[in-house]
Amino acid sequence: MSTQTERRRRSDGERSRRTILLTAARLATVEGLDGLTIGRLAAATGMSKSGLFAHFGSKEELQLATIGAAEEIFAEDVLRPALEAEGLERVRALSERFLSHVGRNVFPGGCFFASAAAELDTRPGPVRERVVAVQRQWMDLFEGAIRTAQERRELDPSVDPAQLTFELNALLGEANGLYLLSGDPGAFDMARRGIADRLERAAA
Repeated sequence: MSTQTERRRRSDGERSRRTILLTAARLATVEGLDGLTIGRLAAATGMSKSGLFAHFGSKEELQLATIGAAEEIFAEDVLRPALEAEGLERVRALSERFLSHVGRNVFPGGCFFASAAAELDTRPGPVRERVVAVQRQWMDLFEGAIRTAQERRELDPSVDPAQLTFELNALLGEANGLYLLSGDPGAFDMARRGIADRLERAAA
């Protein structure tokens, strides 16, 4: 009985932590990771500060855990579906899943990592390093898919993969920013047209 009780408590604790971190990730895209405090999160979740301290011992620990939660959401919603494709189709899928992710308002402040990068770009430390690592992984996935597309003769081998990765992500980032400013989903259509045109010009 004591073992079952302990397992139930652990399971309840894990669910509570996930709920807290989902709330934290949503808040962070609007108020910033720096604005994410135990007190602010307590107000948003209706939990006590002491209850939250049981999960997170410091503000930095809370911020890092929030980034981890956002990574899991992004991986489930964007990466895993896109990674089922290969080569040029993976490039298209990564682009489309990103636009869909932002357009469905998974986070109220658009792409979590674009928001975090803009906030932390000049602030060194473990939180910034974690965001940089996620952004680097995203760019590496894009560039790797482009290189595979070149090997499969779907894209011109003379195209610079790093440059094409930069250009496609510039379109995605601009769509994210314009949508947040205007609420107009037409930004996604413009990005789609731009990406399609750039890939057509890069085709073998």
